[in-house]
Amino acid sequence: MMTAHTLPKPPLTIKLCAPRGFCAGVDRAIQIVELALEKYGRPVYVRHEIVHNRYVVDGLRAKGAVFVEELDEIPAEHAERPVIFSAHGVPKSVPADAQTRNMFYLDATCPLVSKVHKEAEIHHRRDREILLIGHKGHPEVIGTMGQLPEGTVTLIETEQDAWEFEPKSARQLAFITQTTLSVDDTAGIVNVLRERFPDIVAPHKEDICYATTNRQEAVKAVAPLVEAMIVVGAPNSSNSQRLREVAEREGCRVSALVQRAADIDWDAFDGISSLGLTAGASAPEALVEEIIGAFAERYAVTVDTVRTADETVVFNLPRELRQTGHPSTQAAG
Repeated sequence: MMTAHTLPKPPLTIKLCAPRGFCAGVDRAIQIVELALEKYGRPVYVRHEIVHNRYVVDGLRAKGAVFVEELDEIPAEHAERPVIFSAHGVPKSVPADAQTRNMFYLDATCPLVSKVHKEAEIHHRRDREILLIGHKGHPEVIGTMGQLPEGTVTLIETEQDAWEFEPKSARQLAFITQTTLSVDDTAGIVNVLRERFPDIVAPHKEDICYATTNRQEAVKAVAPLVEAMIVVGAPNSSNSQRLREVAEREGCRVSALVQRAADIDWDAFDGISSLGLTAGASAPEALVEEIIGAFAERYAVTVDTVRTADETVVFNLPRELRQTGHPSTQAAG
């Protein structure tokens, strides 16, 4: 007689989105911490989570990284130890503070975020009024707004904000964006701004990063093919949250952001025969495999990969870390 334990597993097709997971900026930031530990020993201090993923942060902490929110949390006796700024970027006041304290710092800001910082400075030099499309309180937004004097940049979060915005003067307007936004939501805000201010200056090249765009496009391709979607990522990861929203918008009746397999709400996935699976730009592939393994315990799983783009982008490491004997440290940006 068959028991519940010997019943055949129901079939489940997992559509694996590609690209997914680590982007070049995240990969570079993690390498910077690992190579700094290798070169300078432990501890190495990191201001804010290097990337928004608890698994990654805990792994680096186990190797000797110490995470702080502000520089004044670093003990005076460790003031000579390296401090690393996270991939999200920091206000100009942070490296200035580090210099005042005679600290040695390494900047792991994603080069695509640094590009937005440079755009903001150029607009400011040209006496343009600057609008930043982004999410209040996100570290990247804090860092970008902190490149210029307080009050210089106006944050626009929604289309409603764009309709209600009133320029402070007759100066020319320009807009920049957070790199990890929803492509579709941002397009709606930009359309409002262009309708109201036809001469507004746009970025020369899209500010939303290639990895954010590519991961959202992969989700758009997979979502209509499946009953549910899991995005592997952290709740404070902007690009991961946007992926979940994209899946929901594309019609997935279940669209869940999950950090680890232990967090899966199995009741929500009861009775499904198809599942989409992706990962935010700061989520490692090991966690994707963990999720697949958890479903394989309950279902007869078939995995199909749906690829919508190939990614070959690699960014240079800081000069101080390039000569360490690692082939990856020699790659061109």
